[in-house]
Amino acid sequence: MTCLVVAAGCRPQPEVVVYASLDQEFSEPIFQQFEAETGIKVRALFDTEANKTAGLTNRILISERNRPRCDLFWNNEIINTIRLQNAGLLATAHPADRAQFPDEFCDRQDEWFGLAARARVLLLNTERFPAEGEATRPNSLHDLIDPKWRDQVGMAKPLFGTTATHAACLRTLWGEAEFKTFYQQLQKNVRIFPGNKQVAQAVSSGQIAFGITDTDDAIIELEQGRPVEIIFPDQAADQMGTLFVPNSLAIIRNGPNPAEAELLLDYLLSARIESALAQGPSAQIPLAQGVTTRSRVEPAVAATQADSKNWIGGIKVMDVDFRMAANHWDEVAKFLTQTFASN
Repeated sequence: MTCLVVAAGCRPQPEVVVYASLDQEFSEPIFQQFEAETGIKVRALFDTEANKTAGLTNRILISERNRPRCDLFWNNEIINTIRLQNAGLLATAHPADRAQFPDEFCDRQDEWFGLAARARVLLLNTERFPAEGEATRPNSLHDLIDPKWRDQVGMAKPLFGTTATHAACLRTLWGEAEFKTFYQQLQKNVRIFPGNKQVAQAVSSGQIAFGITDTDDAIIELEQGRPVEIIFPDQAADQMGTLFVPNSLAIIRNGPNPAEAELLLDYLLSARIESALAQGPSAQIPLAQGVTTRSRVEPAVAATQADSKNWIGGIKVMDVDFRMAANHWDEVAKFLTQTFASN
């Protein structure tokens, strides 16, 4: 009996292993809150800014393919999550609040789930674009390839993170010919930075006039009082809208702690966490129905179309098939590697 009591007392604390490409400063407090409420220890491995998502994806896809060490993947974009699905590495799950999230941001087979989006926006230096020049301000992705802005526009390396996701989505939306023409022209015009944060900082410091970045990096510069303005591109009736890139959650097939992974997935895929991410430093944009919290990056006045599929928070959203974009990724990556080899 004594041995049994001792053995029971030595039972290890339950744990869950998470690979997270959402910035540690944003995701770690949520993990700590989960630990406090459930008693489950979260062992998190975070990615770096320069190779966002790619490092963790390759770890799951290649080095740990036959012996998974990760239970749950929290990706700050979606294309690489679908690549893992295409490789058969994701498990089916049924989170309690799945029905609250739009179908276009979740998997039909219930293997990945999108939440809390960032938008791909133009960030302008307002000292370069005074208010009286409204008509000439950049407001479209195509302004990035206007020769008059050569060496005055910025973009992160297009092989990683949301910049890579954006490229794959444009390949899907435009087709091969238009996509290649755009990026060939972009290569001649743009200055390449290690990440989206560096693009935003280059704009705010006046190093460049404007750039393409993510809302979480843009809002930091704005709220620090820098001379910047956030522009949601391509909002006119005849334009394609702004790309929303959701975070994505997925349970890894045959991970070491499947029950704990399910509990964490339930916890994360919720209006509560979306509200926290919207209110937090990254100001992410909620996707779930019934979330009343607004992100600080959303326009002050919502458009009348805000309740339709292609409008979220008053912003016209690009209608893109993420699954098709993921299927194009190998082709896109090869082309971009060749095109931007000299940048």
